[in-house]
Amino acid sequence: MNEHSYDYDLVVVGSGPGGYVAAIRSAQLGLKTAIVERENLGGVCLNWGCIPTKALIHNAEVLETFHHAGDFGINYENLSVDFGAAVKRSRQVVGRQTKGVGFLMKKNKIDVIGGHGTFADAHTLHVDPTAEMAGSVAREISAANFIVAVGARARGLPGLEIDHKRIIEYRDALLLDPLPERMIVVGSGAIGMEFSYVYSTYGVDVTIVEMLDQVLPLEDPEVAAEVAKVFRRNKVKMLTSTRSEGVEVGDNGVVVTVKNMQTDVVETLEADKVLMAVGIRPNTDKVNLEAAGVEMDRRGHIGVDEVMRTNIPHIYAIGDCTGKLALAHVASAMGVVAAETIAGAETVPIPDERYQFMPRCTYCHPQVASMGMTEAQAREAGYEIEVGKFPFMPNGKAQALNERVGFIKIIADAKYGEILGAHMVGPGVTELLPEISLAQFMEITPAEIARNIHAHPTLSEVIMEAAHGVEGHPIHM
Repeated sequence: MNEHSYDYDLVVVGSGPGGYVAAIRSAQLGLKTAIVERENLGGVCLNWGCIPTKALIHNAEVLETFHHAGDFGINYENLSVDFGAAVKRSRQVVGRQTKGVGFLMKKNKIDVIGGHGTFADAHTLHVDPTAEMAGSVAREISAANFIVAVGARARGLPGLEIDHKRIIEYRDALLLDPLPERMIVVGSGAIGMEFSYVYSTYGVDVTIVEMLDQVLPLEDPEVAAEVAKVFRRNKVKMLTSTRSEGVEVGDNGVVVTVKNMQTDVVETLEADKVLMAVGIRPNTDKVNLEAAGVEMDRRGHIGVDEVMRTNIPHIYAIGDCTGKLALAHVASAMGVVAAETIAGAETVPIPDERYQFMPRCTYCHPQVASMGMTEAQAREAGYEIEVGKFPFMPNGKAQALNERVGFIKIIADAKYGEILGAHMVGPGVTELLPEISLAQFMEITPAEIARNIHAHPTLSEVIMEAAHGVEGHPIHM
């Protein structure tokens, strides 16, 4: 493939869950591959996102069990909590995972080039050394093909710019020690809700500010309401339909002015820190894509087709920088498709309509997992629908776990039985979602899920019951 004497068949720019997976798949397919990384192997997800947050969340779950220890007949005195130890454990998990990615690079004979890459032209990347990648040096490399996997970074709001001291982002939030007494979290998507759960469980007075009319604004309204009910029970304050108007930063804290957009009532909130969790912006402004001729939209997202090809035929883009769906597993799937396309191997393209059916997970307590359309979206799309909904309360395994909150809802096309959406809230639902995701992908109907025998007692029986519900005959209700 390397017929023009390029240094590599493929260079991947960025080593997050999309980039390193793409590099491995391309190497498996026989391409001479390099990966360029300016900071740490594994990208944001492994180092500053998915993995360390889940470690902290598990710490919070263990602590929450102690909060309800009496339910299990366990009594104790003088409970001591060390959030610094939780942070240390999360960083140890990250270290092990990063070493694992490094091992995979060596195993697959992928050259890891440390430094910050910028395009000099459509086939040449200039790499500048960075402090984070020890031993990196300035160099130029050429490739027959590129995959741009540069990810994204946290964004602030006008008047609420991130200073990493009083107004912080997710990276700062992972390392807080000691914890503040009061925190305002701006934004109630997955990042905002997960950190709010961790901090509040450790005793921080948390207030969530959300501009839209529900927390978890992209989720099914009933799911969001169930989570909000639990958060309120745990003394987390939530201000929905509320906009942040500005902030005053002082030596001892911050004062945030907010406005309720339904009532026009303005109030001030005081806290030690503000966590900005309002979304991300792509890092495409940092790699000189213009020199390669790659086109972007006004927000800086790279346009790609169903095999991740940009407007430049030998340059591909994957993950958060495309603006498709900013989730690690989506980036990995995109990376596999791009690598297989470049290598000329058989692949499974991802058309635009497929992204709606990618699994979406939020790891607060209770957990949230979903895919596909909500009831409202399905009706707006013109479907006549059947809905099956079953709570965790009657489920024997949930009762045994002392987890009685939540439900599973399945939405199906009434005519053909096609699964249009699934929305889950409750114990372990992030692990339960793949059954329905696979069923939807393989065109399995709720009637077939209902007839599939589920082990007893398991949480998965709630999926079976919800599927029976679509058919009009749940067993245990």
